[in-house]
Amino acid sequence: MKPLDLDAVRAFVLVAELHSFTRAADALGTTQSAVSLKLKRLESHLGRQLLERTPRVVRLSPDGLTFLAAARDLLGAHERALGALTGDTRRLALGLSEHVADAQLARQLALLRAHDPGLVIALQLGSSGQLLAQFDERRLDAVIVRQEADEAPRGDARPLFDEPLVWLASPDLQWSPGTPLPLALLAAPCAVRAAAIGALDASGTAWNEVFVGGGVAAVGAALEAGLALSALARRVAPRALVDVGAKLGLPPLPLSRVSLLSRVREPRSAATLQLLASSLGSA
Repeated sequence: MKPLDLDAVRAFVLVAELHSFTRAADALGTTQSAVSLKLKRLESHLGRQLLERTPRVVRLSPDGLTFLAAARDLLGAHERALGALTGDTRRLALGLSEHVADAQLARQLALLRAHDPGLVIALQLGSSGQLLAQFDERRLDAVIVRQEADEAPRGDARPLFDEPLVWLASPDLQWSPGTPLPLALLAAPCAVRAAAIGALDASGTAWNEVFVGGGVAAVGAALEAGLALSALARRVAPRALVDVGAKLGLPPLPLSRVSLLSRVREPRSAATLQLLASSLGSA
């Protein structure tokens, strides 16, 4: 059998990891049709169907599941061989907003390590405002942040996707209409905090801050404990929480834009950063 096409193998692994031809194409900097063609050629080369394609879902076939581990090993060996020849140590100082990082972060980091084992990632979680300030001070090479609707867009930001904020709480939250709404929010300054308070004030809804979190995880814990409700993206919140906006008659919240700002120019590091950007939100 002829040697495998590494580009096709990489496309297969990305489709398998991201569950999407579109996201894989974004990570590779190419088109969905080009990725599909690579996969068809790889399947033809192997004489096996690797993917089960449906209009909504991309699943691995039994042969695809068997091949995936070997494909990852092959790509990892290739990257290690390149690193051994160049002897370089690459480092990426990356900021990721806590309002963007989701429950899949561990899987995403493992994916980045498998894709680019020679890259040292220095990851910092924080608020979008703090991370943007550090990016402007050149303390971070790239940031992935949320920008709310009332914030002036930055010309150096590349939009990744839009998603709404929703009112989330524990199903066991006890609140009597006519009394101030109990809120759990991040400490100021925080654009999501400002959006939540602004929406409530504009609608004339009385509120009372009962918990101030130093991070999204702390706010999520307070919500799960039934202490309060908060405005969060559904994707980043604990799964036990429910959307209570309609039930409690709360005002709608604005759409947020998740954007990437980067000054990374080295091709392999830039590709790994794009892989993370493409993987955000993929289940």
